[in-house]
Amino acid sequence: MSRDGFTTCLWFDGQAEEAAEFYVSVFKNSSVERVAHYPEGAPGPAGGVMTVEFTANGHRFVALNGGPQFTFNEAISFQVFCDDQEEVDHYWSRLTEGGGEPGPCGWLKDRFGVSWQIIPERLPALVGDPDPQKAARATQAMLSMGKLDIAALEKAHAGE
Repeated sequence: MSRDGFTTCLWFDGQAEEAAEFYVSVFKNSSVERVAHYPEGAPGPAGGVMTVEFTANGHRFVALNGGPQFTFNEAISFQVFCDDQEEVDHYWSRLTEGGGEPGPCGWLKDRFGVSWQIIPERLPALVGDPDPQKAARATQAMLSMGKLDIAALEKAHAGE
């Protein structure tokens, strides 16, 4: 794994390998690069998975089995920009499967508690329109949704 740029470390309580394999299955341009195990005398169980280095959608991650001390919350989330409704539906469905939780305004938590924002590429232009009435209608529509519906956002923006 290249050390250029940034690598995001995700702290898990025994689920690092399962999570890495899940994320690699959800996103294109993804792979598991390396699995490291706890040696004798380390704080984790000897031979158990300590870290998993992986790439998901071209972004580098390390999944660490660090224990129960820390958990995920919405203060950090990953934004996935989508070209069309099919992509929005795909990521929403995959990331909520197996115990994930849908949230408001395109947000969700996956089964590991990691927060994601599934965003149509068109959304920033709709809610940031220079016409304040169009922007307000699109924003109100977005605020009423869980998974974002591009056609409904476009209609609201147009005043339909």
